[in-house]
Amino acid sequence: MKKRILVAPLNWGLGHATRCIPIINALINFGFEPIIASDGDALALLQKEFPDLFSIELPSYKISYSKKKAYFKLKLLKDTPKILKAIKAEKKATKHIVETHGIVGIISDNRLGVNSKKAPSVIVTHQLNVLSGSSTWLSTLLHKEFIKHFDACWVPDFEVENNLSGKLVHSNSIEVPITYIGPLSRFLKKDTKPVNKLLVILSGPEPQRTLLGEKLLSELKNHTEKTVFIKGNIENEQSIQVVGNMTLYNFMTTEQLEKTINESELIISRSGYTTIMDLAKLGKKAFFIPTPGQYEQEYLAKRLCELNIVPYCNQNDFTLEKLEHLEHFKGFEGFSFETDYKDLFSLFERE
Repeated sequence: MKKRILVAPLNWGLGHATRCIPIINALINFGFEPIIASDGDALALLQKEFPDLFSIELPSYKISYSKKKAYFKLKLLKDTPKILKAIKAEKKATKHIVETHGIVGIISDNRLGVNSKKAPSVIVTHQLNVLSGSSTWLSTLLHKEFIKHFDACWVPDFEVENNLSGKLVHSNSIEVPITYIGPLSRFLKKDTKPVNKLLVILSGPEPQRTLLGEKLLSELKNHTEKTVFIKGNIENEQSIQVVGNMTLYNFMTTEQLEKTINESELIISRSGYTTIMDLAKLGKKAFFIPTPGQYEQEYLAKRLCELNIVPYCNQNDFTLEKLEHLEHFKGFEGFSFETDYKDLFSLFERE
């Protein structure tokens, strides 16, 4: 009988789920039986990617953003009791799952209550420092309190200073063993001729995803070059709409998205960390629009701009003319780092 590993990504945008895809594939390749646990769009996406795997719905954090940047932190503070209640509920759910499904290991991507004393538990996170403006010290402290309930912490980045996430991934006060596993991406770089001038990828919680979509559609409606626009809505069926030189999708599978990114000259997207890992793996040029008030995305966009890799602007400031500055930025350089899954999974081989 194959050893069952519970894989549980946070449903906060799609990044936590998509970066679990290479981990799930590796588990299968090494003879484990992954069981997927999440909620909302994250669960729906992984169910589409792995229709043959057993999946379980976990209690939802019900994360949403404010419409105005100024209220971002206030909204999260207001939602904190609800999030803590969900963490407590998923802790209870995890106990039941471990006992009833014979789980021998847990890989949680930022789901803070998915751990167990009966099975080695790993948290995957790039947030050893959780940026929240003047309260960064507090949000980081709280996160570390949750991390210490796991047996190991896997950081999807390089340990060296010249990494993708900067100050987010370095800390001297984490109480569990840290392994820098290298950037995670479900994609492979392919040398193909450009087919699309622009590729827009929307992601992240509402209402900001829709607000950005409306802004970009308004700006791009008169754009004359071939554009692909992915709305980021995970629905039962894929829908495709052609408007002038623009082709709109509600979502794409991993295979479709890999092909489309490889065939696109420029990607416009949020500066979420998983997106950054994907674009770095594929060596693409990009333009970032951070989620308003999301300190981490704003930090990452500013850092990559200062490193002369990717330009960015605030959501309300975006115009097509902003793309004219791209010639001054070098874009990402593809990397070929391979994660040592055999060593990582040895944690689950112990009797």
